[in-house]
Amino acid sequence: MATLLLSSHTISLSQPNFCFPRRTKKPRAVLNRTQKMQVPYELKQGQTRLFHKLPSGLNMEVIVQKGVADKDPYDRNSENPPLVFVHGSYHAAWCWAEHWLPFFSACGFDCYALSLLGQGESDAPSGSVAGTLQTHASDVADFIQKKVLLPPVLLGHSFGGLIIQYYITNVKNNQAIEMGNFYPMLTGAALVCSVPPSGNSGLVWRYLFSKPIAAFKVTRSLAAKAFQTSLPLCKETFFSSTMDDQLVLRYQELMRESSRMPLFDLRKLNASLPVPSIPKGSVELLVLGANDDFIVDAEGLRETGRFYGVSPVNVERVAHDMMLDCSWEKGAKVILSWLTALNK
Repeated sequence: MATLLLSSHTISLSQPNFCFPRRTKKPRAVLNRTQKMQVPYELKQGQTRLFHKLPSGLNMEVIVQKGVADKDPYDRNSENPPLVFVHGSYHAAWCWAEHWLPFFSACGFDCYALSLLGQGESDAPSGSVAGTLQTHASDVADFIQKKVLLPPVLLGHSFGGLIIQYYITNVKNNQAIEMGNFYPMLTGAALVCSVPPSGNSGLVWRYLFSKPIAAFKVTRSLAAKAFQTSLPLCKETFFSSTMDDQLVLRYQELMRESSRMPLFDLRKLNASLPVPSIPKGSVELLVLGANDDFIVDAEGLRETGRFYGVSPVNVERVAHDMMLDCSWEKGAKVILSWLTALNK
């Protein structure tokens, strides 16, 4: 199930056009692989598709776009943190490559969008689901440890946000290290329309009692996958009402092709939640929601903010798929402003 966030306060979107430097090292590509998506995503100019081999032997798709802004040779603090993007259910690395990778790379950030196992062009594990919260977070950590030179900023959407929440609880976790799972340090993390720390069960129950019609639509759309065949339902679930229908159809097709198996067993996942708490202020964190998010409610966003001791930000006139919506630049500018503050 894709997932959720809204907010407790609104901010101005008239952000300055900050831009930053570039880094140069290029990872190696794995070539000549059979495409797993019958409708493959065509990369944009400046993007490269790589495959990172995990300890399991499976390959994880990574779409890379390096920072292109000029670096000031006299500014010792001008090196930007790399950005690592983690998608949610029914999506893959392409959802970031469409708008946000070109945007952030143009401002000097090296960008890496991952496709979790069983999604996009990544290999699929054996079994009926792609993994668990633990295995997905461990795969992200393995990629960062082996391929990312500086402590990155992790950005996660929907259930990808929950994976990031699990990741940050394991940074400097001695028990995780003893079990062979090393979680590299981060510069920060941004939770974009993320599932709250307690999972999606609270959201479902609130919808059942306060918005029964919406609850039925969300369940039909996501659990029954009706969004894959119904254009109106796909649009209402993920996008703004002003989104062009032809664009919605394109993304609907890509989402249908992206997810060959569920990210999680939701019953087992919810039984393992909430994620462990972390000391307030131990990680620089942005909690970002969309005012027109059909999936997540305002209380879900406030829960996430309270859990981490930060004030969540609500972006107006944007829907759940903030990075693909017709006003995608609104959320991108909020994140850019936050990244600018981190870099000072």
